[in-house]
Amino acid sequence: MSAPADVLLQVEDLRKWFPVGAGLLSRARHHVKAVDGVSFEIRKGEVLSLVGESGSGKSTVGRTVLRLETPSGGSIRFAGQDVTRLSRAAMRPLRQRMQLIFQDPYASLNPRMTVEDLVAAPLDIHGGAGTAAERRTRVEAALQLVGLPPQSITRYPHEFSGGQRQRIGIARALITGPDLLVADEPVSALDVSIQAQVVNLLLSLQRRLGLAILFISHDLAVVGHISDRIAVMYLGRLVEVAETRRLFTTPRHPYTEALLSAVPIPDPTLRRERIMLSGDLPSPLDPPSGCSFRTRCRYALPDCAAVRPPLREVAPGHFKACIRDDLNMAGQDWSGS
Repeated sequence: MSAPADVLLQVEDLRKWFPVGAGLLSRARHHVKAVDGVSFEIRKGEVLSLVGESGSGKSTVGRTVLRLETPSGGSIRFAGQDVTRLSRAAMRPLRQRMQLIFQDPYASLNPRMTVEDLVAAPLDIHGGAGTAAERRTRVEAALQLVGLPPQSITRYPHEFSGGQRQRIGIARALITGPDLLVADEPVSALDVSIQAQVVNLLLSLQRRLGLAILFISHDLAVVGHISDRIAVMYLGRLVEVAETRRLFTTPRHPYTEALLSAVPIPDPTLRRERIMLSGDLPSPLDPPSGCSFRTRCRYALPDCAAVRPPLREVAPGHFKACIRDDLNMAGQDWSGS
């Protein structure tokens, strides 16, 4: 299926199933359905955020989109090219245009390497480093982009704070001039006081460089600040997709309503009902029949167990996977900040 010219990434019916119980000579009898039929697209220069609880499959989507994991089914098109089944050699030229920002700024940086070698690693791998002087110039330029002084190139990761380390990781992702960044929980390992600085940096870089970003997070308060659109994921499936303001003010899926109820209100005089979900996230090895959220949903009906609801458009650009169209769910005041 062809996509509009401004669509950079198009994902259709993406599946990633992990076999369970397979032996040396036996085939797997069961699969963990980490991602099970996910479809979305990201336009050039757009920020799409993927949110949900831990274990919902968000990070697996990001890694599969980058082909760090081989998809079990579906298709992935990047810049009009189907990359779903490309070999490692065929993917190599595209990897410069698709980069990952890791969650943990401590574990993702080799402590034995200098900042110059860390940031220049993608250039060394893809053969774009040039001379030693050119390599250093490009590293210094990348560091300046993320707010670090050029003198940082001779230092080691342990000499930096967590926020500064994440800036080094961002510089490393930017040095090849990518079109798409996959930011996998890029602020969850940082102090709250530093999180806003890193999110604002990513937003500034996105606008300055025209980047498309798949921003993965469990925190709606964070994604509300950076996103153009938000996709809500539950147990390997998308349950709601909408423009950010609309999703915050008029949620259409009960799971989104519950997530929004946990977002802090900056005014201490205001109170909001907190929707507490009963039980734990079901196992993706044996998900519930019908709607996978029904076992924790306060609006569930017997019919919810019968059929898996498709993701359908209920308003222009607003999609949900729920059979209940009679619900008037609580949203949140939206200031865009």
